[in-house]
Amino acid sequence: MSTSNANFKNKCVTQVNCIFCGSLLCTRGMKAVLLADTEVELFSTDIPPNRTVDFVASCYSTESCKCKLRDIACLKCGNVVGYHVVAPCKPCLLSCNNGHFWMFNSDAVSTLNRLDATGLNLLLWGDLPELDDSENEESESPSEEECIR
Repeated sequence: MSTSNANFKNKCVTQVNCIFCGSLLCTRGMKAVLLADTEVELFSTDIPPNRTVDFVASCYSTESCKCKLRDIACLKCGNVVGYHVVAPCKPCLLSCNNGHFWMFNSDAVSTLNRLDATGLNLLLWGDLPELDDSENEESESPSEEECIR
């Protein structure tokens, strides 16, 4: 699913930081809800957060769906900050989703809304360029002026 999907194009782009050490985890975050339990808020990204997180433990599934998940931890401090959907289950793929497979737990991260190039307006997902397969998180690094609390 493309991030330019009409359901998500007006969502703010966030910078996601580890709450434990302050390390930058990603610059293309989106506030989201867990598909299996919409009461659970989290943040997601469409780009693998290379060089900021790594896998810990092995794959697992939850009782609410059959997605294969694997926890991710901050490389700087080692705390678990979220998980990667290694293999989504069919019901989750067929539900309304943003196409992101890297999830950050709300209680493990802090976020900043990013500003657009003018520095006056919030940066929205619909304003981001489409990604090609070679892009990754390390190619983007917003200046301090591009972020607000």
